[in-house]
Amino acid sequence: MKHILKCCDTYTMKEACPKCGGKSSTTRPPKYSPEDKYAKYRRMAKEQMQKEEANR
Repeated sequence: MKHILKCCDTYTMKEACPKCGGKSSTTRPPKYSPEDKYAKYRRMAKEQMQKEEANR
């Protein structure tokens, strides 16, 4: 089974990036963990983005 990979803002199914030749990485989000260290920061960023959009 193949997965979609990403590098240089380019999506590919190859291990090597077609633009730069570097290693492509997975586009899957990380697994959920109740001990997520960065959830607080993601929520703060999301709230800030919503406030900015509401002020437009």
